[in-house]
Amino acid sequence: MDFYPEQYGALADGVTNDAQAIQAAIDACSAHGGGRVVISSGKHYYSSSIILKKNVELHLERGSMLQAHADINTYFHPNDGQKDNGVNVIGTPVTLKPSYAFIYAKDADNIAITGPGVVDGNGMAFVKRVSQYYITGDFYPRPTLIYVEHCNHITFAECVLQNVPFWTLHPAGCDDVLIDRIRILNSLEVANSDGIDPDHSTNVRIIGCHITCADDCICLKSSAGNMEYGPTKNVLISGCTLISTSAALKIGTEGTGNFENLIVDNCIISDSNRGISIQIRDGGNVRNASFSNIIIETRRFAECWWGCAEPITISTHSRTGDKPSGHISHIRFSNITCDSENGVFLSGSEGNAIEDVTFENVHVTMRAKSKWQRGQYDLRPGYGKGIESMRSPGFLMRDVDGITLRNCSVTFEGEERKDFGEALRAERWQNLKLENFSGKAAEAELQDIVM
Repeated sequence: MDFYPEQYGALADGVTNDAQAIQAAIDACSAHGGGRVVISSGKHYYSSSIILKKNVELHLERGSMLQAHADINTYFHPNDGQKDNGVNVIGTPVTLKPSYAFIYAKDADNIAITGPGVVDGNGMAFVKRVSQYYITGDFYPRPTLIYVEHCNHITFAECVLQNVPFWTLHPAGCDDVLIDRIRILNSLEVANSDGIDPDHSTNVRIIGCHITCADDCICLKSSAGNMEYGPTKNVLISGCTLISTSAALKIGTEGTGNFENLIVDNCIISDSNRGISIQIRDGGNVRNASFSNIIIETRRFAECWWGCAEPITISTHSRTGDKPSGHISHIRFSNITCDSENGVFLSGSEGNAIEDVTFENVHVTMRAKSKWQRGQYDLRPGYGKGIESMRSPGFLMRDVDGITLRNCSVTFEGEERKDFGEALRAERWQNLKLENFSGKAAEAELQDIVM
């Protein structure tokens, strides 16, 4: 059965706050046992926070818009109004649950947001420009567009999510999550406008999505604020196109819990500051992850964004210095083509090596693309860590154990050869195996491999 907010007083004129009417439609739908709440085509609904209920599908017809209200004081507080202190912790804006959410649900199984209409976060109402490269807000966390907690068997399909001031789609503590053919269209300048952030969630499928955003397009989390739930586990990402000013695909940095059984396949990453990043700074471990059949194109963005155009980076470093970071092991990369301004970078911690990583048919082409300085590696965030300068090898590995490069190659192109180093450089390593590895050095006097 379909329910329409207009039946409960919505004006859908783009000015009046229709939150009460939309919520009444949701409540009536849920009380009926479930159905659809329809956001009608050709109409502009302006609303404060709304709460989805069990068995309710919020359906956005083509040509419709559901826009977030500009007044933060009208928003619902999932965190009971507690102020998140993440801004005071290096490298993370999230230490608790979100303080504000536009669309919220908790303990609401079998919910869905579907249809080709638009959910608009009204992002510029909560942020301001601080430089020609960077837009951010005065408080953390700014409103999350969609935050659903402890909801099972849920679906997000076809909809357009856009113009957000903070994270876009954040399922936390959820099981059986399908995210299918959605579009996320955020500004490449607005800080923290992540696309999809599965957090302590299991059996997650992200399929056929297109995402453009600042910070990370798809970022697996295991945050401190949701530690009552289990690991982030059994995640499949396939058939996505991604553009990011930070990392297109990332695991971390909020990684207090574990990450297990992850598959990424058949994706295209373009015009991004980083391609794939496993970035552990807390106590959570990463194991059993596979990345295959991926095209990666990276270029350097301004220094305010994490990353230095690394197509693939794996790192584990303590966030604060008093607690060791987690362990990374059993990682596979296969059939990956990289066109980048930097090389593949693996950086373990002393006494905490990155273990059992295989690169097979991974081909790296390095060349100058942007106006920004090359020959740099970004270790942020981390205790005493920053940006390190050196001539970039095709593969740079530190504190690693059990690394295999099979049928991999490095090629340097273009005029800016002074920024590039060896095809492979390994420091503090054990059990490094090369099988049919080839490298064309940037300059004739450089060695292809330094170990």
